[in-house]
Amino acid sequence: MESNRQHVTVQLMIAVGAAVIGSLQFGYNTGVINAPQKTIEEFINKTWYERYNEKIHENTLTTLWAVSVSMFSVGGIFGSFSVGLFVNRLGRKNSMLIANVLAFIAAALMGFSKLAASWEMLILGRLVVGLYSGLSTGFVPMYVGEIAPTSLRGALGTLHQLGIVIGILMAQIFGIDSIMGNATMWPFLLGFTFIPALIQCAMLPFCPESPRFLLINQNEENKAKSVLKKLRGTEDVGEDIQEMKEESRQMMREKKVTIVELFRSPIYRQPLIIAIMLQLSQQFSGINAVFYYSTSIFTKAGVAYPVYATIGTGVVNTVFTIVSLFVVERAGRRSLHLTGLMGMAVSAVVMTVAMALTEKYPDLSYVSIVAIFVFVAFFEIGPGPIPWFIVAELFSQGPRPSAFAVAGFSNWTANFIVGMCFQYVEQLTGPYVFIIFTVLLLIFFIFTYFKVPETKGRTFDEISAGFRQNASSGAEKYAPDELNALGADSQL
Repeated sequence: MESNRQHVTVQLMIAVGAAVIGSLQFGYNTGVINAPQKTIEEFINKTWYERYNEKIHENTLTTLWAVSVSMFSVGGIFGSFSVGLFVNRLGRKNSMLIANVLAFIAAALMGFSKLAASWEMLILGRLVVGLYSGLSTGFVPMYVGEIAPTSLRGALGTLHQLGIVIGILMAQIFGIDSIMGNATMWPFLLGFTFIPALIQCAMLPFCPESPRFLLINQNEENKAKSVLKKLRGTEDVGEDIQEMKEESRQMMREKKVTIVELFRSPIYRQPLIIAIMLQLSQQFSGINAVFYYSTSIFTKAGVAYPVYATIGTGVVNTVFTIVSLFVVERAGRRSLHLTGLMGMAVSAVVMTVAMALTEKYPDLSYVSIVAIFVFVAFFEIGPGPIPWFIVAELFSQGPRPSAFAVAGFSNWTANFIVGMCFQYVEQLTGPYVFIIFTVLLLIFFIFTYFKVPETKGRTFDEISAGFRQNASSGAEKYAPDELNALGADSQL
């Protein structure tokens, strides 16, 4: 049975591949705004002058640029909070398919913004593509988590993050001045989001619906069995069906869980706090400060060719996500997250010292580059991939959509705060800005060590049962059989 459950079929990989195109879109639109910053600022300046016959004030330009960057996160906040409205009504697959309408609208708004001489279209396009990405950050991990075998759930869940980092790398390469990061081509750079959306629309109709959704939400056991046989490549899917039925029985004992009830219920309080803190640990780690503003960071660090150094971060990002893909089922989620947080904290200190002393010792600019590369590498070891798929593992089918909405909302709100405020905070603190992130990383490390369970190799129902047991006992300490998985005594 175990060998069957670990079997990766063509149907499974096509389904996962089609889904993670949504992750790629999220990554692409996170990174795409970085390289052409000066070019787009010149477009805004020129458009302002043509409208008002005066040069734009520097503070106004900074604000318009910050809004262009952070509107993506505003859209993401609303999108992530709307996940539950779609997945329970339309299913996981159809929700991903319909969301592409937003990607097409966003591509048109951003792609034609220069032709229309309208920075408003650019900002609105960023808002709409953020809405799409916010939905995708809920749809994709949920769908992948529900179609993956228990033994491969961590590895396949990491593909969501791999899609994100490949998207970021693509944006960095396409953003080179000689490709699409110039005054003529930047609208195509931003409108490129149309292409992946078209590919996903072509692939998704050939992918199955989530068997969990079919059995638990739709009560269509035969369809669920048929889908599972294709996904697993075996006729023997009894163990999967039994696990889903057990989860369904548990769900029937629970009433429908709304977001408000998620916060009120003591059963869900601990996993909800863990889900929120893990999402915050991802965004407040400082990683998006690097992704949004890496070109300017490298420039201030004295790097001669900052765009190529930025692409280097994208390559490191991708390589270490692949490393995480292979180790997540061996090392476990909790230990990798702890390793990533501590590695990032140390790298941030080195980065700060190197950037502060670069003027006096120019060769330290190379130390800055290495420190940023190491910072990114440790991010992809833990805080990058793990918060996305662990939400699916912490909650049963009933509260899962609401939990994804809350976790996504937390992630995108933190993303917005970093995107909107980093430039201003960096102007105030100079090279010491990453000390703020170091302190936050250490706080998240302590929280993870004492509060986050290990979920490797455990079924959804086993994980949620551990939390139910803890809530019903009302005890501060975990039951003996949960100590290794749920406490500070977990093996690192």
